[in-house]
Formats: sequence, structure tokens, C-alpha cells
Amino acid sequence: MPRETPTFRIAVLAGDGIGPEVTSAAVAVLHAVGERFGHAFATEPALIGGAAIDATGDPFPAATRAACDQADAVLLGAVGGPAWSDPKAPVRPEQGLLALRKHLGVYANLRPVKPHPATLAHSAIKAEVLEGVDLLVVRELTGGSYFGRKERHADRAVDVCEYSIGEIERVARQAFRLARTRRGKVTSVDKANVLETSRLWREVVSRVHREEFPDVVLEHQLVDSMAMHLIARPRDYDVVVTENLFGDILTDEAAMLAGSMGLLPSAALGEGAQGLYEPIHGSAPDIAGQGIANPIAAILSVAMLLRHSLGLHREAAAVEAAVDTILEAGRRDATRRPRDLGGTAGTAAIAMAVLAALPPMTPARPADSPFPAIALRD
Repeated sequence: MPRETPTFRIAVLAGDGIGPEVTSAAVAVLHAVGERFGHAFATEPALIGGAAIDATGDPFPAATRAACDQADAVLLGAVGGPAWSDPKAPVRPEQGLLALRKHLGVYANLRPVKPHPATLAHSAIKAEVLEGVDLLVVRELTGGSYFGRKERHADRAVDVCEYSIGEIERVARQAFRLARTRRGKVTSVDKANVLETSRLWREVVSRVHREEFPDVVLEHQLVDSMAMHLIARPRDYDVVVTENLFGDILTDEAAMLAGSMGLLPSAALGEGAQGLYEPIHGSAPDIAGQGIANPIAAILSVAMLLRHSLGLHREAAAVEAAVDTILEAGRRDATRRPRDLGGTAGTAAIAMAVLAALPPMTPARPADSPFPAIALRD
């Protein structure tokens, strides 16, 4: 009897704006990987953000929590948009995203930045500055001012930034472990000359380094100077670890090194294998529904999902190689290049190009594959 193929369960939270479009492309690639490598992926859609508010009044409803709890990994699109942008509204889409991260316990957000040679000309930064850049930002994801006490009064507002020793230790360890697999250097970013939380951050990161990872090189950098150095000399950095707010800002800045936010994926990890995967871009409501959004960041998020949550390293590398292939093709042909990089290819065209660039189906797969056909039209 043929061996039964295990099924990986993936919760798909498309969200708002361009989220459903780029997530659909990413799911198509995921199923194609299943066909070619002999895996079964069961994808379960669920609501989050503005779409969830409209349907249930809750940006992170109970049904979505249940779908995530039962999943091996979670794939997210984007949340938010003008329809839910009233700052006085009691419920906002971003609350669903924060609640999701907290519920999953994913405290380390991994955001790789490695500009492709074919996209260097599309960055605002000089190509010679970008050559050889390969850095990984590890952003603490469930602490800081995003999760601290919030107050709004007639004449003032309060956002409390708070970190515990344990929260800093665990994300620092993640950064040091990752550095051991890369070039062996960690840059810890804080504002220790002003903020008490940053002083604690620096003390804890230094101790974890000294006691557990003395083989890794550690340097400290203030966040304001880091914002400058990230553009002036990005090649100097390997793994960058920082707190929630600083990481949010710096990774959007780092996206410009790659030429577009539409190219950059992310993974949010906790203690177990389950993770949350999403492109770093937002919901881009101005282009939603037009079929022109770049799905590459979402597709590369699938590659990170395959690697970090499912342990499918060969499959992840195949997706990344397929993306490399179409970016290289787009260097010579604007009709095969995403629109945010000056090309004319829409969401579906890019997705189909990635599918075509994946390795052929393995001979062991039967002709009557049980997986659904991928139907994408530009």
C-alpha cells in the first residue's frame, strides 16, 4: 500500500486591502510545492482585522483563534484601511493583529533583508552601497509600548513602554542563535542614553552574550544613529536585534534597501514550531482590488513558513530560487517585473511565473494528484 502523506494544516488570514490578493498567490505557490514535493497542505481561511470587524464586530474572533490553535502555521495578509481608520473607534483592525501575536506567543519577528542584484537599480540607495547586503532584523514582538498601558485624556495621552528581563532574554537568545548560523555578529539597538527600558535592554543583552554566546560578536547601537548607519553602511550588519517600536520603524526603513516593501517577508516565532508568517507591507488600500499588488513578499513568507515551522528546507529553497529566477527575468523584461519595481506584471502574472519556475513534479507523485488545480488568471 502507498504510504499516507501527512497533512500540514495552515490557517490563512487574508485580512484587508491587498491581503486577499497576495495571500491567494502565496497559497497557490504553497499547494504547488505540495504537488511537486509530495506534501499535503490543508489551508483554512479565517477572518482578521477590518474584515473580521465587519463580519463579527471583533478584529480577532473566536473562530479565528480556534483555526490558529489547530494549525501548524499561520499565513497572514495585511490588516487595516480607511474604512476602519477612526482613531476614536473602540475597535480597530490593528488590535486583531496584536491580539493574534500575543495569542500565538510569537515574540521574535524575523525580517531578512537581502537585496537581489536585479532590484538594486530600483532602490533610492546607490547600488555600490547595496552590493553584498545580507542582514536579518530580529524585532521583539509582544512587549513595549504597543502592548503597554494606554490612556487618553482631554489634554494628554499615555503609552507605557515596559519590558521584563525574561522578555529581553528570550529574544536576545533567538538573535544570538541565528547569528551562529550566519556571520556571527549581533547589533543590539536601543536608546540607553535616555530610556530606562533601553538601559535594562542593554544590560540583559550584554549578560546573555557574556554568559551564553561569547563566540558571537556583539555591538550596541543607539536607534537614532542606527537609522543613519542602516542607509550609509548596511553591509556592516548581520543580525540586528531591537525592541518592538524601534524594530517596526527600522525594518520599514530597511525595506528601501531592497527596492520595495513588496519584496520582504517576515516570520514571527515563539518557543515551539508554530509561527506567524506575513509580508512586511501593509494593506495598500489605494491599489486593493486592482490585481497589481506585488505578491513576492507573501510568497517568500511561505518559504519562511516551510523552513521554520515545517522543517521543509529543500522546499523553501525551491521557492526562493523560483523568486530569484523571475526577478532576474524582470531585469531584462518589464512585462515580467512587478509594478512596484517599474514593471507591468500584475499579481497573477507574478504568481504564475513563480509557479512555472518551481521544480517539476517529482516522478513519485501519481498522475491523479489529490491536490486542487491552481487557477490564476492575470
